[in-house]
Amino acid sequence: MYLKENIKLLRKRRKRSQEDVAGSLGITRSAYNSYENGVAEPGIAVILKLSDFYQLNVDKLLRVDLSLIAESQLAQLEKGFDMDLTGTRLRILATTVNANNDENVEWVPLKAKAGYTTGYADPEFIKVLPAFNMPFLSANKKYRTFPISGDSMPPVLDGGFVTGEYLQDWNMVKNGRPYVVLTQDDGIVFKILYNRIEEDGTFLLCSTNPMFQPYPVRVQEILEVWKFVHYINPKFEEPTASDQSDVGPTLRILQREIGMIKDKVKNIEDKI
Repeated sequence: MYLKENIKLLRKRRKRSQEDVAGSLGITRSAYNSYENGVAEPGIAVILKLSDFYQLNVDKLLRVDLSLIAESQLAQLEKGFDMDLTGTRLRILATTVNANNDENVEWVPLKAKAGYTTGYADPEFIKVLPAFNMPFLSANKKYRTFPISGDSMPPVLDGGFVTGEYLQDWNMVKNGRPYVVLTQDDGIVFKILYNRIEEDGTFLLCSTNPMFQPYPVRVQEILEVWKFVHYINPKFEEPTASDQSDVGPTLRILQREIGMIKDKVKNIEDKI
């Protein structure tokens, strides 16, 4: 139980005196002081008033040590955006490492895409995903590769793969940039994001294909956010005649390399 610590922390962050808060709750200052000091425990009616006053649900007010919560998340709580601070949305990521204890880049195959929505936080699910390393990526960050379906995000084509960097602090989302987002209802989606947490507690998800309309998603419905790093398309667009005259040899080399990557990916997927 962290009630006394939490209400003291929240009051001080708001720069309110005990007398101010007690007056807002309709109780005496001495009663409120006894709750903060742990001399007495409030009844359920007062706990509900504290929950309403600090805009925090009762479970978190009682069971979560708010002093351990990141500043960015505390700020969101104080704005009324009661996010899941104890589960997997922001604080815990199931991951795997190689024999040298370096972070793997797990690959979510198309076959596992639907299961990822429920298995993303399950170490048993994550550890059976194919994993590899990309030496050109930072060793100090966490990456994962996701399958992309549909034609809403050209130039990434249907059947392509996008690698993202795990984003723990969603306030770091930059407007107009691409991200892989895991949502409760839609699963894995690749979209351009606009951060509207402070305005209404949502992200606006947009496509690069103008045929698809933007739509908002509440932060409570989001499970993970991954910042776009790079992508692999399932096919290579044929260059025009003028392009071939200038860069034909280079394009042919790239075509061969992408063909090799596709073969490796297919071999891994066939083994799953």
